[in-house]
Amino acid sequence: MVKLLVGHKGKGKTKKMIELANASVEETKGSTVFINKNSRLIYDLDYKIRVICMEDFVHITNEDEYIGFLFGIISSDNDIQTIFLDGIMRHADFSLDMLPSFLSKIKDISKDYGIDFVISISAELEEMIGVNFDGVEVLN
Repeated sequence: MVKLLVGHKGKGKTKKMIELANASVEETKGSTVFINKNSRLIYDLDYKIRVICMEDFVHITNEDEYIGFLFGIISSDNDIQTIFLDGIMRHADFSLDMLPSFLSKIKDISKDYGIDFVISISAELEEMIGVNFDGVEVLN
């Protein structure tokens, strides 16, 4: 399942993601991964959550590299149940026109590997032109 938190900066997406991530640790038996731009949230998240800071991976600069990076994370832990991607528009030079392709790939990964994704996007639904929302749950 792919879940989206959408809205422009200041709408509380990150706070909601932190709440969802911390709750997921209590509810699931598998691993939880939280990918963020930097390390500022590390103390807000439960210690059982694997936090990955994209600032540590400056050579990931496009959608294909980012998807490859996700496959690397998935291959390193067969027990991953949920991956949180906070502020995807700030990672790897993403733009709105890349969202349809990226979300399609994420939906495929979710289905193929049984991993839930929760993704925050700094845009409104109306701005996401060409995105197929079939199989996607919008949380806000």
